[in-house]
Amino acid sequence: MVDDEPGVRKALDRGLRAEGMDVTVAADGPTALRLARTGSFDAILLDIMLPGLSGYRVLEELRADGIATPVLLVSAKDGEVDQADGLDLGADGYVVKPFSFVVLLAQLRATLRRAATGTPRDLIRVGPLTIDREARTVRYDDADVPLSPREYTLLEVLATRAGTVRTKQELLNEVWGDEWAATRNVVEVYIGYLRRKLSAAGADGLVRTVRGHGYQLGDPL
Repeated sequence: MVDDEPGVRKALDRGLRAEGMDVTVAADGPTALRLARTGSFDAILLDIMLPGLSGYRVLEELRADGIATPVLLVSAKDGEVDQADGLDLGADGYVVKPFSFVVLLAQLRATLRRAATGTPRDLIRVGPLTIDREARTVRYDDADVPLSPREYTLLEVLATRAGTVRTKQELLNEVWGDEWAATRNVVEVYIGYLRRKLSAAGADGLVRTVRGHGYQLGDPL
């Protein structure tokens, strides 16, 4: 549960624990992102207005990393556009402050029930290539493609818009985010790593260079 207001954190922590839930609290965006990236939670209550990183950005980073933990956004913003933005980024629900704890609890339980019913796996398919975003695994035909977390994220970003040229700067922003040490050269290095591993699985030419523009994922050569 993430909120920058101490009173809200204390009240929700006490209320949710009284309902038999185990609760971990965070007061800012970077801490929330670090904890949520472990993938060890059943659901996340996420305020939008947070120091360090907004709730929108935390949610966006989680989904880009393939973390499918259900997220219930909590915000004083009650506009339709605000709610639509949150849902478009991958939120599972939206609760407007001030809220009734009973209503919040009902929405949280409904979110947990939906997650427990085993919805269809979130798969990306590009020809014989299959990316399982829930398990964060990659297969080409019948062969597993073992990738590091960074290689996986790079492939996922390319695959979500297969056939579209992605510039080095776009890939740097989406895969490395706010890491100050990252440069465009690191994109070239990881493209090379990714190509070698895909080639070993029989997927030569899947990642293509478009000179002067960037890279795209297409059908294998």
